Amino acid sequence: GDFEKVDVLLLTHDHYDHLDYKTLLKLKEKVKSIFCSLGVASHLHYWGFNPSVIHELDWWEATVIDDLKLTATPSRHFSGRTLKRAQTLWSSFVLQSEKHNLFLGGDSGYGDHFKEIGSKFRAFDIAILECGQYNHKWPLIHMTPEQTVQANIDLNSKVLFPVHWGKFALAYHPWNEPIARATAEAIA
Repeated sequence: GDFEKVDVLLLTHDHYDHLDYKTLLKLKEKVKSIFCSLGVASHLHYWGFNPSVIHELDWWEATVIDDLKLTATPSRHFSGRTLKRAQTLWSSFVLQSEKHNLFLGGDSGYGDHFKEIGSKFRAFDIAILECGQYNHKWPLIHMTPEQTVQANIDLNSKVLFPVHWGKFALAYHPWNEPIARATAEAIA
């Protein structure tokens, strides 16, 4: 694409909407460092990425990138491509600078892990949380919009940035229902 270079690429898990082969190939020569959940590097190695730019992190494992601290944190999801499941880990990430904390949720069902992360990292300036592709049959892998708002509260985040809605049709809700429900819940 249009990026000249990418300093850091974060990969939360290996589902197709988070680890797109064609997109990654376009970024391959532009990415300085990739940080991903345990096992996700296997895909990148197979696709010919330079192993020296790939860094895998387990939950609660942290590293420093220039003046940022990056910590892999738990999420409640699953991994797999096609029929092969649970070969890699799924994660959320915390990025901390001297002045700011950011939470990147990846995909996750609602759970106590949000409170645990919120208590360990005190407060976030912004939480980027999934808010779409939910179904009452999948409560452990994707949150409802109301749970997204609650997760933001559990994280002690000042700003909620809802993502993962209006792009892929994985669930049966109208495309704009997630953001309408999340907004209504946040106002309530």
